[in-house]
Amino acid sequence: MTSLSARIASAALIPAALGGVLALSAAPAMAQDAAFRASTFNLSAYGESRVAPDMATITLGVQNEEMTAAGALKANGARMNQVIAALKKAGIADRDIQTSNLNVNPQYAYEQNQPPKFTGYQVSNQVTVIVRDLNKLGQAVDATVSAGANTVGGVSFGLQNPDAAENAARLEAVKALQAKADLYAKATGYKIVRMVSLGEGGGYAPAPQPAPMFAMAKREMADSTAIAGGELKVRIDVSATYEVAR
Repeated sequence: MTSLSARIASAALIPAALGGVLALSAAPAMAQDAAFRASTFNLSAYGESRVAPDMATITLGVQNEEMTAAGALKANGARMNQVIAALKKAGIADRDIQTSNLNVNPQYAYEQNQPPKFTGYQVSNQVTVIVRDLNKLGQAVDATVSAGANTVGGVSFGLQNPDAAENAARLEAVKALQAKADLYAKATGYKIVRMVSLGEGGGYAPAPQPAPMFAMAKREMADSTAIAGGELKVRIDVSATYEVAR
């Protein structure tokens, strides 16, 4: 009986002991819950910097028609070689010239109540060009047109190294975020205890300038084409959680 009673008593102690362990292990979780139950502000803000671009990307090319696909491709290739040679002569490096589009399409004439009439093949060949010296941009466009380019696409301006502009925008974003936190704290009667988290979004992205594709006739130019780069806007978005207290 004594032995059986002892075993029963020991068994009774086990749940109590486990309860103590569970209570101890739950303490950190309760502390975390308390932290999450703290009053917080979840805020966001942004900062911007403006800077002049130091590079441009432009798309240009050659479009022509011939009765046969082979003839159209041959004529187009010969003229495009002249365009690329003109770009290199204007100071554009090989690495900054890339074929971006090549199309061969049959062409038809349509008349009312008549079957379509085949008129030949149209070949369109385009290259995307990066100009790292904006002083050469107008001259490069003029040189390619003189060499045979008859289509010019949109121009987009950018930065070769956006780090400085992004960091300036980050500083402005953090200032705006802190000012907003202080304003909310003052308006609600709270004090900022600490910043719990900080996140970032956005960043540098070159802004394309709206410029539809248009045809350019081959011509001699007394002055180089004027192209203005203006300013780029670099934006950084930030968000943060602040713990606050009365």
